[in-house]
Amino acid sequence: MECSVDDQHTGAAAPAPASPRGPSRREALSLAAAVGAFTALGGLPAFAASGPVVRQTTSPLLSEASTTRFWYQSPASDKNMIEQGLPVGNGRLGALAGNDPSREVLLVTDATLWTGGLNGTLDADGQFPYGRQDFGSFTLLGRLTVDIPDHDLSSLSSYRRDLDISQGVVSASYVRSGVTYERRIFASHPDDAIVLHFTQRGGGRYTGSVSLAGTHDEKTTADRARKYASFHGSFPDGGLRYGAAVTAYSSTGKVTVDGTRITFTDCKELTVVVSGGTDYAPDAATGYRDRALDPEPLARTKVLAAARHPATTLLHSHVADHRELFERMDISLGQSSAFQRGLDTWERVRARYTDGEADPELEASYLQFGRYLMIAGSRDSLPVALQGLWLDGNDPDWMGDYHTDINIQMNYWMADRAGLSGLFDAFADYCVAQLPSWTKLTHDLYQDPRNRFRNSTGKVGGWAVSFSTNVHGGNGWWWHPGGSAWLANSLFEHYEFTQDKAYLAKIYPLLKGAVEFWEARLITTTVTDRATGGTREVLIDDKDWSPEHGPQDAKGMTYAQELVWALFGNFRTATDVLGRDAAHSRTVGALRERLYLPEVSPTSGWLQEWMSPDNLGETTHRHLSPLIGLFPGDRIRPDASTPKEIVDGATALLTARGTNSFGWANAWRSLCWARLKDAEKAYQGVVTNLRPSIGGTNGTAPNLFDIYEVEKGRGIFQIESNFGTAAAMIEMLVYSRPGQVELLPALPDAWAASGAIAGVGVRGGFVLDLRWKAGKVTEARLRSVGGRTTTVRFGGRTQKVSLKPGASVSLRDLT
Repeated sequence: MECSVDDQHTGAAAPAPASPRGPSRREALSLAAAVGAFTALGGLPAFAASGPVVRQTTSPLLSEASTTRFWYQSPASDKNMIEQGLPVGNGRLGALAGNDPSREVLLVTDATLWTGGLNGTLDADGQFPYGRQDFGSFTLLGRLTVDIPDHDLSSLSSYRRDLDISQGVVSASYVRSGVTYERRIFASHPDDAIVLHFTQRGGGRYTGSVSLAGTHDEKTTADRARKYASFHGSFPDGGLRYGAAVTAYSSTGKVTVDGTRITFTDCKELTVVVSGGTDYAPDAATGYRDRALDPEPLARTKVLAAARHPATTLLHSHVADHRELFERMDISLGQSSAFQRGLDTWERVRARYTDGEADPELEASYLQFGRYLMIAGSRDSLPVALQGLWLDGNDPDWMGDYHTDINIQMNYWMADRAGLSGLFDAFADYCVAQLPSWTKLTHDLYQDPRNRFRNSTGKVGGWAVSFSTNVHGGNGWWWHPGGSAWLANSLFEHYEFTQDKAYLAKIYPLLKGAVEFWEARLITTTVTDRATGGTREVLIDDKDWSPEHGPQDAKGMTYAQELVWALFGNFRTATDVLGRDAAHSRTVGALRERLYLPEVSPTSGWLQEWMSPDNLGETTHRHLSPLIGLFPGDRIRPDASTPKEIVDGATALLTARGTNSFGWANAWRSLCWARLKDAEKAYQGVVTNLRPSIGGTNGTAPNLFDIYEVEKGRGIFQIESNFGTAAAMIEMLVYSRPGQVELLPALPDAWAASGAIAGVGVRGGFVLDLRWKAGKVTEARLRSVGGRTTTVRFGGRTQKVSLKPGASVSLRDLT
């Protein structure tokens, strides 16, 4: 293996090896300079006044042939928007668009619009309440409707709607009376608003009305002089205040206010702008509120400010901003057939399932769709929860909350791997903001004698969470002792990708607090070595529950033992990097050496989930909690560093769990198979998740949202599968841990002919570009974003690489 340092690329992004589409990556980055550098991704942590927007002087728009898009031949059903509506979002504001020609409907959300509150008292069982009023729920902000009565679907032809994920734009077009009508919808991060732009070619006109309604019985009012409509509201018992506003304008025709509606008459083009928000603030000291903020006037200010600019100006600002993020990674998995390319998206998803033929371009686009949802859903506000930013009502299952036993973690497995490291910040900032409240609740309530998960040591330290958390510093469904360790480990893994010491310092209190919780919780027991018959004392978890099955009073379960082993190691690394708490680090290191680690059952041959040779739960359970040391952990590796018995036991357990489950469970299985280098089983998880969801069954909806069948005939959207499956696809192509990068560890036959991926984040502080042909690497380039040394592996060959931060190296002759 030959490597050469390319000094000329020091400090610059490596060229993408994938086929060029539109302007090059370097050109895209130049475009993006006007809207901020990578380190300036962060912005407003809550709904707040917008700063000045730097407008584009040249068009950043791509040709249609240069974009990745999904297209459909009919509008979404108003009754099934969650499966058919097309999503837009700016990280805080989101919407599902229906695209009916005569009645455009947007279901608008703000990430912070939650009912409930701190939820700081326990029920009789020592657990927190878990309802929509006490714990709270994510809810819709409003419903925007643009009525164009004479554009009934039956009176037109050539209807088509698209989601262009390369530029972050939903569009629809159709022909009526010889005139081509078009609309574009996008959620602008620079202007902090959602924009709808209606145009036509051929002498047509638009006549109709715009309505904005709340979803909690708010009263909409309108201002005739300034041509806007708005509403405000607040939740009871000191809950959040919120508001939204809409305006419309045109350089032709007439725009007026009629009652609470904005009407437009004989307009050749029309622009509608909507915005809104809440008085939420990510600060425990203020009760997670900014009492000085009045959301409704601020929403009006934002829409009227945007309305001072032509729609094209707003579009160009948005597209330049979106492309800067989207083009950080590119992927090609091979070519699809002309027949496949000719199908609309829903036909194509169904054909992939019924025909059983690989569709590499669809599969690559599905990965990119996950990246699109991350860009749309995780910027400057709260992190992505169970449904991201997108709702079709005010009663999402599980409150649309943050589940801490797989879901929020899986939501962010993709970000660093997929060139979107900056979007991880929403997750980290959420945890930092919640920490004071989580810590107080833990110290005040965890040792309640009614809590069956309390520490038998009588001690409590640091912080813990429940399986469900909200945005108000509160907990919900059942205490989850392992939650603090898993959240802390997830936050630390982001440091492994970025090598950002300032970030590590920011999350250090979370790491330390999680360690302190487990120092207080661990208990001592004696185990017998099966081989020698000797005994030894070990540290184990107290009474606990392996998510989400089996006994609720199990001690030393594998899930917790693996999490704590990783947590203690991560804490020791953090103390070394930051030069802090050296004595404490040594103490934790000694505790780590005493931790019990799981064994293989002599009866089943599986890695034990509990400290028992027997299976105490469901064989094919959706969770892979006992395999957390395989993925996302790294303790179990299919190489000489892990005893073969343990690897074989993990493989046997994974096999027993099966391959057909819910979307996120399939994604986790795929990730584990990728770690075990079983390419075809890893690929099967991807294919299974791409099966079409019919009548609420598990699978992919027409709009590519993952559907989870909660009961027969009723499916709901859960976003973590969209992210987890994308992460699995990347993990099949590149495996990394600090000090090692492996190329094509689990490349399936369907992608082996040729392909490329560029911009992959690598743990240890690197970014990788990679090409392959006939299953062999043909070109690779590694660039440091803070890392200095690693070992690159392909097949039986290895090469140690040393780089200065910002420098890159080309690796050649890898076949």
